[in-house]
Amino acid sequence: MQKPRIVIVGAGFAGFHAARRLVRMSRGHAEIVLVNPADYFLYLPLLPEVAAGILEPRRVTVSLPKTLPSVHLMLGEAEKIDPDGRSVLWRDVEGEQHEVGYDRLILTAGSVNKLLPIPGVAEHAHGFRGVPEALYLRDHLVRQVELAAAATDPQERAARLTFVVVGAGYTGTEVAAHGQLATRELLQHQPALAGEPARWLLLDTAPRVLPELSSRMSRTADRVLRERGVEVLMGCSVAEAMHDCVRLTDGQSIPTRTLVWCVGVRPDPLVDGMGLPTERGRLCVDEYLNVPGHPDMFAAGDAAAVPDLTRPGKLTPMTAQHAVRQGDLVARNVAATFGVGRRRRYKHHDLGFVVDLGGREAAANPLHVPLSGPVAKAVTRGYHLLQLPGNRTRVIADWALDAVQGHPAVELGLVRSPQVPLETVDA
Repeated sequence: MQKPRIVIVGAGFAGFHAARRLVRMSRGHAEIVLVNPADYFLYLPLLPEVAAGILEPRRVTVSLPKTLPSVHLMLGEAEKIDPDGRSVLWRDVEGEQHEVGYDRLILTAGSVNKLLPIPGVAEHAHGFRGVPEALYLRDHLVRQVELAAAATDPQERAARLTFVVVGAGYTGTEVAAHGQLATRELLQHQPALAGEPARWLLLDTAPRVLPELSSRMSRTADRVLRERGVEVLMGCSVAEAMHDCVRLTDGQSIPTRTLVWCVGVRPDPLVDGMGLPTERGRLCVDEYLNVPGHPDMFAAGDAAAVPDLTRPGKLTPMTAQHAVRQGDLVARNVAATFGVGRRRRYKHHDLGFVVDLGGREAAANPLHVPLSGPVAKAVTRGYHLLQLPGNRTRVIADWALDAVQGHPAVELGLVRSPQVPLETVDA
């Protein structure tokens, strides 16, 4: 008898945890196929530390073949899903097109950069969604400091030492916090820049930093950033971006060579082509993560519009915390369709959040207990170690080395600007 085939599209937080749970539950009685453009699971929350030079990039990646040896990895990008034909059209990393059929489908395609129709942003800004962007930003920071040291024009020097981050959510706040400390250290290696400050700006149209988190965590992050000299501009964004300048909505013109776009994310465009009901670009599912009218199709994570049973009428936020738990549950509910266990509704209560602000600073509210400073830092790093599916010893080693030796001030030039463009389709 042929094994049923379960196809998982995407190996982000939801997809990875769904695959891992299915491997344990199926015990070899199902063929599990994972379609993903990379051969690793990326632990996104530690990416700012890669950009800052604290962690090596492989520390935040977990090998899929090593972690999920019984899963059939199809290295490529899903291009189209045919719900009626029960098949996935995908293109491998060398450009060849393939098709794979399924008995059950789990869509966990995740999200992409959210690009607003602002002149010049697509051409001159860079996002922060993966290892290439983090490596690019690290090299870019080193390069700008070194070019500033060689510049004879004071205006050019100031522009190269000015860094603009748009989006004061989770990612943007951490990028600005870690980036400011990283450039401060880089300046110490440049005698020609003695006394020259690096100027960091964090912009957002929201009324406060970390608008999606508690006001106490917001105040902690805002205080830490301002004490370090970061210019936090709320109610403000970019009106136009140019190669050497950014014009803000408040009328300011900021000479700079660096624009980091952390405005937010939107569901993967793959969802749009399925011809199924969506909400805010996310595929509609019920409380069991099942697509209505398609008992063989499930979805979880950022690509799924999961009803929030703790807040009637709302959707669960697009966070890693929800994606991890939805991934685990969707695997259980898929297994239930084959008579293994029983299906359950997705209902999750917020357990708190952590935000790493670099150095000895962080903001955290585990189980809604507000923390800041070194205690919050310890909780934050402990949480990440618990959630990281691998490389824990190497991460700890990098943290220890960074504490005693600092960051390596080297530009490797592995990723150039054209290799990390922003998404060119407007949100």
